[in-house]
Amino acid sequence: MNNGFLIAAPMSGSGKTTVARGLMALLTEQGHTVQPFKCGPDYIDTKFHEAVCGRPSVNLDTFMATPKHVRALFEHYSEGADVSIVEGMMGLFDGYDRDRGSSAEVARVLDIPIVLVVDAKSAAYSMAALLTGFLHFRDDIRFAGVIFNKVGSERHLQMLQDVCDDLHISCLGYVKKNAQLEQGSRYLGLDFSQQTGRQELLDCFHSSLHLFPRWECFIPKVGTFHSQGGNILSATRGLRVAMARNSESFSFVYQETLDSLGEITYFDPEKDVPQLTDIDLLYLPGGYPEKHAEALTKNEACRQAIRDYAERGGRIVAECGGMMYLCQSIMTDEGEYPMCGVLPYKISARKADRKLSLGYRRFELGGKEYRGHEFHYSQFVGETPPSVTQVYDAKGRPVATPVFKYKNVLASYTHLYPL
Repeated sequence: MNNGFLIAAPMSGSGKTTVARGLMALLTEQGHTVQPFKCGPDYIDTKFHEAVCGRPSVNLDTFMATPKHVRALFEHYSEGADVSIVEGMMGLFDGYDRDRGSSAEVARVLDIPIVLVVDAKSAAYSMAALLTGFLHFRDDIRFAGVIFNKVGSERHLQMLQDVCDDLHISCLGYVKKNAQLEQGSRYLGLDFSQQTGRQELLDCFHSSLHLFPRWECFIPKVGTFHSQGGNILSATRGLRVAMARNSESFSFVYQETLDSLGEITYFDPEKDVPQLTDIDLLYLPGGYPEKHAEALTKNEACRQAIRDYAERGGRIVAECGGMMYLCQSIMTDEGEYPMCGVLPYKISARKADRKLSLGYRRFELGGKEYRGHEFHYSQFVGETPPSVTQVYDAKGRPVATPVFKYKNVLASYTHLYPL
């Protein structure tokens, strides 16, 4: 069907992101066109993928999209690439309901093999029991082989290779222990404000990531992969969109959303004043506005332009950080910062008020079903405001996350997929 594979792990923290980025970087350096993908709703790992591959990374999610649509996305975005690399999420079988929505389900839907990245620190032949469970737990997925992470010595590697020989699974390579490969975290995701330089990254992977010759059978010759997928994106022709975008405050966007919006004009709410007289939609995506609250407050002209646009009936979609920006103010440990004032609520991003809200979300409004993902630590000051509709999690249980509808403004903490 295609030249692609999925990089997964038994559990989070095993090193799959390290290996995924390493393979993407090394193959790109060798002249291959690599198309990156990410299982699930993550919008941070995709930024690292794009920085390495030079192509937008695309989310593949079987809760927010149907299996048919996931296959179509994979075919569409793989067009013109030599190889497609899908980075999994969490553990291989971890989904929103048992293994539903898991990396294993995505591999099954796409019919691509799995490369299992295993943290081998402090492990020897007991690894055989772990791998046996993963290799034989389901018979509707297939494994290309194993890459061991945090290998301490040649003797350690030989013991791990003995495991693979006994289980008849290919050992495709290994990663030596290297503190430089440890990624700093911000909230639940990687800190993309401190991305490692490309050459520094390559040097680090060249010294740490070792692939065995059997790996070469998974990599085609340069320029040999041509997908047959058609254009499945539903861009609204003629739709004129103004979109807030910068490195952190407004940066959490699904690639498919961008490709379906039509003609987009970008502006930075920290610096620019958008022209909102001849647009059909103002899109305010998520991010970390609380980390740039002072700069957002100082650009009073931008806040006024957005408030005026909302009051005269302009159409706005605001997600998470974008919704926070539309509120009356954002409170941090440094003080309280006025925002656009379209919504009469205050948001607290103070450390004392931080509380994780995380998970898939689904709601109906105006006869349409919306699906997306919620991920934030900030909270409303005081009681949670009333919602115009009931929001549910992936298992159909009601959650307290509100959805706001004011004139032609649709706002919530949910990152919608796609618009």
